[in-house]
Amino acid sequence: MAKGAVHITVDRCKGCAICVEFCPTHVLALSNAFNGKGYHPPYVINAEKCSGCDLCGMYCPDFAIYGFKQPKEGVAQ
Repeated sequence: MAKGAVHITVDRCKGCAICVEFCPTHVLALSNAFNGKGYHPPYVINAEKCSGCDLCGMYCPDFAIYGFKQPKEGVAQ
């Protein structure tokens, strides 16, 4: 499986949990902490499972999250 990562812009999030629900590898969960708007943003709970598919970013209505594939180690770019 390709290795990926997730970037979350916490203060854009409104805590709708769409990213959590649509993540096929269950990388995300909602935090108990609040962001600046008073919502519970997602956080990464299983980083090693992320494939970088970006379904989280495609479904996010607030453009608060995106996934990306990380380059393989030892491969020249």
